[in-house]
Amino acid sequence: MNKKDAELIEIARELIKKRFIEGRHHIAAALRTRSGQIFSGVHVEVYVGRITVCGEAVAIGAAATAGDTDIESIVAVDETGRIVSPCGMCREMIADYSPQADVIILKDNKPQRIKIAELLPFQYEK
Repeated sequence: MNKKDAELIEIARELIKKRFIEGRHHIAAALRTRSGQIFSGVHVEVYVGRITVCGEAVAIGAAATAGDTDIESIVAVDETGRIVSPCGMCREMIADYSPQADVIILKDNKPQRIKIAELLPFQYEK
């Protein structure tokens, strides 16, 4: 963990404070690309659960829209500001877009950086 990681966590926490809506947006994510740009997003919940889009996917979509998807690090937080680990689909997406990305998770109740390959050791292959 470093100062840039703490900044990324704070950006995600501030976003969920602003955008939390019960039943709609309860996760925010922020990512930093290797170019130094920061992108963020909230999860978009839909009554039909299968089409809900995770905050990490929204943040990656924002980065893709800007043409900058080389992710250095990414973090997601819930509505209380607690860091949450990405779901399986988000792990696949992060690994697909940036196999060297670091993910900030909680380990022993402390923020820690971990390589996406450690969270997804057997990534789906085409």
